[in-house]
Amino acid sequence: MVDERLTAKQAEALRAELTELEGPRRKEVVAAIAKAREFGDLSENFEYHAAKNEQGLLEARIRTLRARLDGAEIVEEGAGDVVGIGSVVDVEDDRGETMTVEVSAVGGAGTVSPTSPLGSALLGRAVGETVEVAAPRGAWKATIRAIR
Repeated sequence: MVDERLTAKQAEALRAELTELEGPRRKEVVAAIAKAREFGDLSENFEYHAAKNEQGLLEARIRTLRARLDGAEIVEEGAGDVVGIGSVVDVEDDRGETMTVEVSAVGGAGTVSPTSPLGSALLGRAVGETVEVAAPRGAWKATIRAIR
């Protein structure tokens, strides 16, 4: 079952993060746990509990990344004519304010998910089109000014 669509570049970014977490980051956490055990009584050892908590968060992120990559469909990066996964889009809202977003399932600053209200409204649309964005705080209109 395909859970999400990623460009090859986006999938590579997730693979790079996974490699970092499974390699150096995991080793750091294991070393921190080993060092904390040296402090003695584990029931009152803050360093040990903090390191174990960090290990749990790390392993959860690794599982999430593996599941995303295993369930991903690799798609072509968005073409210049219509908005697709990986497209960078200049959008003007109904107040005349502009913003630039990348349609990306990976996330990060300046991105919108393809399943978000704005991302799903933009997919498949062309420059000059105005879309209605059904956001939780109320609908608004967005006009596509440029696609890169």
